[in-house]
Amino acid sequence: MSDVTGLSDLSAFQRDVLWVLADESDLKGVDVKRRLEEYYGDHVNHAQIYPNLDDLVDEGLVEKAHADGRTNAYSLTEAGRRALSARQTWIGGAADE
Repeated sequence: MSDVTGLSDLSAFQRDVLWVLADESDLKGVDVKRRLEEYYGDHVNHAQIYPNLDDLVDEGLVEKAHADGRTNAYSLTEAGRRALSARQTWIGGAADE
């Protein structure tokens, strides 16, 4: 990603995934999906969540670990935390203008 601090290369959905993971570590994909559905008030397709999680892993913003034989757990990396913090600062600054 060219601009990690601004998360400018990510979709709004991917940024929402990061915010979910900022609240709790080691979430299973189904837990991320459920929390997004609660936030959106709408269904989130499995085919939408897992490719986006994999993309965030590839970007170095999310870490994927094996929770058991069939399930992965996802956590925000330090780079992901820094990127969200920088975005929050940027949004706060824009709101002050």
